[in-house]
Amino acid sequence: MGDTPDGTTSVPEPSLDEQIAVYQREFQDLDPQVEKVVSALSRLNRRMNVAYGRQTAALGISNAEWEVLKALVISGAPYRMGPSELAKQLGLTPAAMTHRIDRMTAEGLVTRERDESNRVRVIVELTDEGRSKWLDAMRAATIFEEDLLQDLSTAERGVLGDMLTRLLDRVEDLQSPS
Repeated sequence: MGDTPDGTTSVPEPSLDEQIAVYQREFQDLDPQVEKVVSALSRLNRRMNVAYGRQTAALGISNAEWEVLKALVISGAPYRMGPSELAKQLGLTPAAMTHRIDRMTAEGLVTRERDESNRVRVIVELTDEGRSKWLDAMRAATIFEEDLLQDLSTAERGVLGDMLTRLLDRVEDLQSPS
């Protein structure tokens, strides 16, 4: 056990095998292989989110702002989207997206202007500062991700990537509206 920054004592998380043993004791129908995969993915996701959060915080942006920057970059040059497109892509309400864009505009990461061809429509565009922050975040993430996967061979990375993509495709198929 260790002390946390707020003075409380942290309790170490059980190993995956310990966790699964408890689950099996309490729920006999559990498939331990399935649970090990799902629990490992869940823990990995949490720990990666913490690492990425630290990296973006060091750059002076939040994970939420990173997601907007990423969406604009993925949209392609000139890195422009409407707020409703961004909100839909990021799973946000229009009000939450407006608040996020307000903050990012004040920080110089994006601009928000009327579409000259349709004055009713607003366009959010990545600034040079926003693109620079995105590139800095990508550089930091690349170092972290290379370190994370250093024990896997190139072939193992390829197989793992293919398997995870199949799982992601399955989840997305199950969650897509009928």
